[in-house]
Parts: sequence; structure tokens; C-alpha cells
Amino acid sequence: MDKLAVTVHVNGEEYRREVEPRELLVQFLRDHLGLTGTHVGCDTSSCGACTVMVDGQAVKSCTMLAVQADGCRILTVEGLADNGQLHPVQEAFWEEHGLQCGFCTPGFLIVAVQLLELHPDPSEEMIRHALEGNYCRCTGYHNIVRAVRSAAGKLTAAASD
Repeated sequence: MDKLAVTVHVNGEEYRREVEPRELLVQFLRDHLGLTGTHVGCDTSSCGACTVMVDGQAVKSCTMLAVQADGCRILTVEGLADNGQLHPVQEAFWEEHGLQCGFCTPGFLIVAVQLLELHPDPSEEMIRHALEGNYCRCTGYHNIVRAVRSAAGKLTAAASD
């Protein structure tokens, strides 16, 4: 099978690679670009550990082919920090103990970033609804929800400075 050329912008950098037509975006990110923060969890799109942002939309990268991302802008968990400074959502997850083993955390972070971009002051119900597609086996979600609320406050405070 012939390989196909793909050009993507990931975390602000442009990449051009040749991929197999059936290669998943999660495999492309991990195997071609070495961005291993995007995790392969369930292989059925149930867990959300592979969630990345594609053109501003949170997407489970195990459900998208790399060729479908041609020309897209992709944000992975590695792209959240800015010059070594954690993103406010990352800070809040750390401060509020919104992670334990960390396997699911990259997907939760990306979903939380998207939610807070769309709704800067979400209710607890909105947060829980936004996080429904991501599973955590360790935390019980209470600290994750608390972390998203805290991040909302951090982002609001930063915007008013």
C-alpha cells in the first residue's frame, strides 16, 4: 500500500511525514513525532486518554486517521505549557490533586482547556458533562472537577490582569 503525504501543525510546529492510509492520528503523534503524552488506552474511543485538540476541537485521536488531519492544527498535552510555565489547567490539576497515576490526565487536560475556552465559568454540571467521555480509574472525579473549577478561576483572574 502506498504511503500518503501529511502536513500538520502540532504545538506550533509544522511537520511533514508519509503515513500509511490506515494509520491512526494517535499512532502518528506517538510514533512519528515522539509525542508520547497522548496515550493509547482502550483502542475503542471509550477512555479519552488519547484526546488532543484538532483545529480547536477536542478529538479522540484513536478515532481519526492521520491523513484526516492533513492541514490541521493539533494541540497535544505537550503543547499546553509555555516556555516551561504550566498552563493554568495543568497547575490546577497539580494543586487540586486532580491526578493520581496520570495515565488519563492528558485527555482530561485537553478537554478542560476546550471547555474553559468555550465556557470560562462553567457550572459543576457543565464540567461533569464535558468530562463524560474521559475515564479515570483512580480519582473518583471529585478532584478533577475541583481542578477544572480552580483553573476557571485562574484563567478569569489572568484575563482581568
